[in-house]
Amino acid sequence: MTAITQETPPKVALDSISGLALAAAASNVVMQLARLPVGRGVAESTVDSGRVDRHPLKRTRTTLSYIAVAMSGTEDEREAMRREVDRAHRQVRAREPVAYNAFDPELQLWVAACLYYGTEMIYRILYGEPTPEQAEELYRHGARFGTTLQMRPEQWPADRAAFEEYWREGVRRVRMDDVTRTYLRDLTELRFLPIPVRLPLGRCHTFLTVGFLPQPFRDELGYPWTPRDQRRFDRFTRLLRTTNRVMPRPAREFPFNLYLHDVRRRIRTGRPIV
Repeated sequence: MTAITQETPPKVALDSISGLALAAAASNVVMQLARLPVGRGVAESTVDSGRVDRHPLKRTRTTLSYIAVAMSGTEDEREAMRREVDRAHRQVRAREPVAYNAFDPELQLWVAACLYYGTEMIYRILYGEPTPEQAEELYRHGARFGTTLQMRPEQWPADRAAFEEYWREGVRRVRMDDVTRTYLRDLTELRFLPIPVRLPLGRCHTFLTVGFLPQPFRDELGYPWTPRDQRRFDRFTRLLRTTNRVMPRPAREFPFNLYLHDVRRRIRTGRPIV
């Protein structure tokens, strides 16, 4: 069983909490929703307050707050977040044509695995290959992405090798239909934003989103990726690493440190955190 009880995150986990990871945020959403039940459940959700295409600022706050609490919050704060997320998830269900329940522990494991995969990827981009000890610490801590939801601790693969096997099998099960592919391409290209905002940002956002995706997800979305694209993307990730190196820790952790502070303030004042 992998149980995470400490309230002080290991340094490797703190290092992985970087605002520069926001460049890969949309790609992680794509990975999570590339499992058809999750994608259809979100794309056809009638809970407007949780839809990024209708309330992008609120959804961003909720997601980043969740990540901040899962990675850096105390057990009490994680329990408060779990209760709030549960309340929202009770409304997110689908029956036809693909059954979906936001409380499904197996699908929550997939979502947690995507969040962990992204965290590990960002750490490697910013700091290089972790030592075996760092990799193990980060992996054990990553279980919190799931246990802050309804995932049971014993569902988290026993070690990093077991996770790799789970991940390969999960990628083989990636599938999109016309509904989810349209929804995710709209997200990737920022089609839900007003034209004056979408035009200057859309192409860059699409490039970064597709760049951070493993190839099977690109294939499902229907985006090409050439060696030239990869060279451009590699230059971008080198820039991220250089930028991260010269930033002081509070700047590197922004906006996650801000959202964690906001969650704590909301808990103290009895305001909703989701």
